[in-house]
Amino acid sequence: MINATSLRLWRSLRIEPLIPLLSRLVTLTGVVVLVGLLPWLSGRDPALSILRARSAEQEATPEALAAIRTQLGLESGPLEMLQRWLMGLLHGDAGNSWISGAPVLPGMLKSAQVSLTLMGFAMLVAVVTATLICLPVVRRGLRGQISRSSGAVGAALTALPEFLLASLLLVVFAAWLNWLPPYGWRGLSYVVLPALALGLPAGGLLGRLFSDGLSATFTERWVATWSVAGFSHRRITLSVLRRTLPSLMPQVGMVMVGLTGGAIAVEQVFSIPGLGRATLGAASAQDMPALQTGILILLVIAIVLGSLANMGRALLLGRAFRLGALPVAHSEQSVSRRTWIVPAVAIILLCVLVVAGITRDPFSSAFMRLETPSLGLPLGADGTGRDILARVAHGALSTIGMAIVVVFFTLILGLLIGLAPRLATGPIEITKATPPTIAGLIVAGLIGPSTSGAIIAVTAVAWAPLAAHTAALVTEAKAQPHVRITPILGVGQLRLMSRYILPAVIGPVFRHAMLRLPGVALALAALGFLGLGPRPPSPEWGLVLAEGMPYIERAPWAVLIPALALVLLSVLAVSLSSFVGSSKSAR
Repeated sequence: MINATSLRLWRSLRIEPLIPLLSRLVTLTGVVVLVGLLPWLSGRDPALSILRARSAEQEATPEALAAIRTQLGLESGPLEMLQRWLMGLLHGDAGNSWISGAPVLPGMLKSAQVSLTLMGFAMLVAVVTATLICLPVVRRGLRGQISRSSGAVGAALTALPEFLLASLLLVVFAAWLNWLPPYGWRGLSYVVLPALALGLPAGGLLGRLFSDGLSATFTERWVATWSVAGFSHRRITLSVLRRTLPSLMPQVGMVMVGLTGGAIAVEQVFSIPGLGRATLGAASAQDMPALQTGILILLVIAIVLGSLANMGRALLLGRAFRLGALPVAHSEQSVSRRTWIVPAVAIILLCVLVVAGITRDPFSSAFMRLETPSLGLPLGADGTGRDILARVAHGALSTIGMAIVVVFFTLILGLLIGLAPRLATGPIEITKATPPTIAGLIVAGLIGPSTSGAIIAVTAVAWAPLAAHTAALVTEAKAQPHVRITPILGVGQLRLMSRYILPAVIGPVFRHAMLRLPGVALALAALGFLGLGPRPPSPEWGLVLAEGMPYIERAPWAVLIPALALVLLSVLAVSLSSFVGSSKSAR
């Protein structure tokens, strides 16, 4: 006779495997509903937004607003409109633009084709770049000289945010040298600069990941055995690559997802008629149907890319994963003290910059427009006569201060959500597939561009890696023998969590969160550059850089100085990321 304990165990075995699937479905449904309800969640009268978008001069009379509500069926309420919107999507109809009145979906799909083409060329650039970075590692590995690459080239490329690199390429190759067209999308020559801006940072990151992964794989015993047995270098190289690729597929997926968010900034800089620029324009114009459709397509692209990476990992591992026959690296490589030199230098230079300008006024237009640097004005003035040194110094406090707030909230969310690994599967996967820029578009559609909106947007997606790390640590802690036996000893769930689980989790996840601080600051700067963050006259770095772009040819210091500060922060983020693996945060 089956006792109650066996029955509960049998039910748990049937239900538990379904929990992650249900979590994914519920999360995806929630995202779709959120996007569908954007016109009402924004707190603005949809009829008034439509009237203002169509004609700013027309008076918002009750009769005019009622006519718009009747025309578009807004009187039926948000839930019925959401149902009609979802049914329309199933039939290929995403509604009509509030500005032009034209169907939204055909134009957005055409823009998506442009974005996917750009991402394809960018991925080609990334693969070529990563290959060139990894070639020296492969040569040394085939000769039996196993050593970890310094990663200097990859770090230098990764330390350039897409929107900053796009601006620099535009100035050098289009404005100064006049080699390539600066704006538009009318031929193959128009692809070169955007693809480089989007692909080089991705290639630098992939190169760093693969060079470290290849170095570890070359230490496995089977490589030496194959070499002694006389296998060709070509076969050994292909086998090493196949062995290395599965463990890096999640990171490759994240790089591909990152292209989705990076493409928005690159399209904005080069005026490319892609999906990101169209969605950004819809957010600025409060064209909610276009914004809904653009965000939904961007999310679908990001989720599909992440899913393809996970499927590729499973296919590459094959039977070895199912049978538990994966080889293990012979030795692990520790992080040397010299690795701290680069982040230390970046921190010192940033501190010098802040100390030099923190006592100066960042808002007063006391100087001539675009005044050149001098003893009294070390870094010159911007387009409105404000002290650039003061704005960059105060911007450091503003940007990093916002980043600290974001990291605090993401740490709390990551710990709380990660403590339920199975239930958190869906939210973690969907959120990790959402770049901060897309979250910024959603938040801007809800509450408008603002400092608090940028903090909310980055927090809404930055908790996912910390939650994934927490979930992995919780799973490991619960699998340890002394923890698994605690229920038999009468230890309750509260004591189990506070005595055994949390102490094993808090330390590593806290270090992981601190390492993500510079990267969070860069995400906030990207939102500021795109106009989705703080508003003028805030000295936030992304906004300062965006304000200086129109004067890049006449006064390059207006862009190069804040760009240099941003590069220092990027170098700090990239160099500190090397330590994530040592604290198990790369899970």
